[in-house]
Amino acid sequence: MAKKKLFTADYEIHASIKMLYPYIESASGLSEWFADDVSVRDQVYTFTWDDEPQKAKLLVVKENKLVRFKWVDDEPQFYFEMEILQDELTNDVALSITDFATEDAIAERKLIWDNQIEYLISVLGA
Repeated sequence: MAKKKLFTADYEIHASIKMLYPYIESASGLSEWFADDVSVRDQVYTFTWDDEPQKAKLLVVKENKLVRFKWVDDEPQFYFEMEILQDELTNDVALSITDFATEDAIAERKLIWDNQIEYLISVLGA
């Protein structure tokens, strides 16, 4: 089985933290840009793309800062995280994505995130 590697990507977002946070933490916010449909029950989020549901457990939540999920069918050490960063000098806001993928899938996975975040920015009007 191919070994997964951690990768990160940062995206500048022209929106306030308070405006951005619900889009990464709430089912309704996530369903506007991340998946076709999102529901949550007992800290388990069901993300649906093209009628294919995938479940992820919410592992960590820090209000107005970050959320970390683990796909329920994945190995325990793998997760994906969305963290809101703010530059102390400029107050610029960025969304930092941490995810895992096999070496040959990282470029494709980054492209998927690029497209998702581009869509998030359009939803935010940022």
